[in-house]
Amino acid sequence: MNKLKQVSEFGQKLMLLQNIEEAVTLISKEAKQLLNAQRCSIFIVDKESSILWTKLSDGINRIVVSLDSGIVGDTYLTQAPQLVNKPYDDPRFLQAIDKKSGFTTKNMITVPIFNSKREVMGIIQLLNKSRFDFDGEDLETLTFFANYVSGSLELALIQEK
Repeated sequence: MNKLKQVSEFGQKLMLLQNIEEAVTLISKEAKQLLNAQRCSIFIVDKESSILWTKLSDGINRIVVSLDSGIVGDTYLTQAPQLVNKPYDDPRFLQAIDKKSGFTTKNMITVPIFNSKREVMGIIQLLNKSRFDFDGEDLETLTFFANYVSGSLELALIQEK
């Protein structure tokens, strides 16, 4: 099955969900399958507190970082995707999170999720693509995916408030 058809079928499932937890769990599962990634985190922007926090993070408790911290913070500030295949060589990488969780990040891709006002409301981050590094095609796919899920995520966040 091609990736666009896979995303389309996923969208039909997403529209049936009632709450944010179900939505982010489905978004995470689908994103990992699309790009053959080991883990997915979905960070939510909290402008009032100047933080990014994970609504979902595989294998670790909630992660909280400042809006300008790490690769996800850079994704927020630049409003641009990041593809980092050697995170330990990147000064933006927050190694303390790996140390705390016992996880080793081998490669990473982060993409901003925009709301209807074209403001970054979240960041989707995938870690450890199996067998290969993330590439330009992965960046295109995850960007398309983030745009596709943005409306559902925005509605779920509004309903939660």
